[in-house]
Amino acid sequence: MADQQEKDQKLKKQQRSNATIAFACLSFFVCMIGAAYASVPLYRIFCQVTGYGGTTQRVEQYSDTILDRTIKVRFDANTANGLPWDFKPVQREVTVRIGETTMIKYEARNLFDQPTYGRASFNVAPGRAGAYFNKVECFCFTDTTLKPGEDMEMPVVFFVDPEIVNDPDLKDVKTITLSYTFFPIEKPKPVANAKAETSTNGS
Repeated sequence: MADQQEKDQKLKKQQRSNATIAFACLSFFVCMIGAAYASVPLYRIFCQVTGYGGTTQRVEQYSDTILDRTIKVRFDANTANGLPWDFKPVQREVTVRIGETTMIKYEARNLFDQPTYGRASFNVAPGRAGAYFNKVECFCFTDTTLKPGEDMEMPVVFFVDPEIVNDPDLKDVKTITLSYTFFPIEKPKPVANAKAETSTNGS
C-alpha cells in the first residue's frame, strides 16, 4: 500500500513538473511572438532616427548651410507584383550642392480599367547615407488612389545634410540613389465608415 502511495506521489510530482515546463514553453513562445510584432515598429523607429538600412530622415526645415561641394542623386522606381502602374522618375538624376534644397518629381499612371491603390516605401543607397538624406516633402507611406488611366505627379523635396562631409565612411561617396517601391493595398475605407466601425466595435 505504501509503495502504491509513493508511486502515486511520484506520478503527481512528475505531472506537475511537466505542466510547469509546458507552461514555461508556452509563455516563452507567446513572448517571442509579441517581441516579433513589437520589433517591427521599433526597428522602423530606429532606422528613422539613425538612417540605418538606408532609411531617410524627415524634416520640416531647410538647411541653412549650402556647400560648394556637389553630389549626384539618382532616382529609382519599382512596382510590386499586383499593382498595374507605370511608375517612374521624371528625372533620372540630378547634381546638387550639399545642403541645397531640391524638388524632383515621380509620376505614376494606372494601366488598369478600374481604380487601384498603392503605398510607397523607400530607401537610400549606400545605406549609411540615409542618415544625411533629408526629405521635406514626400509621398512615401501614404495611400495613393489612381482612377482608370489616371496620371499623377508626385513631388519629393529634399536636401543632403552638410554633416555628410564629416562622416569618414562617406568621404568618397559621389552618388546617392533614392529608390521607391509601390506596393498594392486594399481599397481605403471612407472616413465616415471607419469612424462608424470604430464606434460599433467600441460599444
